[in-house]
Amino acid sequence: GNKYALMGNLTIRSITKPVKFDVTYGGTAKDGYGNTKAGFKATTVINRFDYGLKWNAATEAGGATVGKDVTIDLKLEFAQAK
Repeated sequence: GNKYALMGNLTIRSITKPVKFDVTYGGTAKDGYGNTKAGFKATTVINRFDYGLKWNAATEAGGATVGKDVTIDLKLEFAQAK
């Protein structure tokens, strides 16, 4: 149907790791200029420690203020090249 997997490499702070985005096709629509655009949403979850993002601060109760898992959500629009 309208779900796809997008494989690629993600680089953060000079560290590159393979990632898989789950992609959903949202359909097409015309913009204000009459151009047809296709919309997609892509999502993945990464472990921030894999990219050297180690900053953290403890809450008063001793818990972490930033979790290890980070969700990356992309909303994309594409127009046909003219």
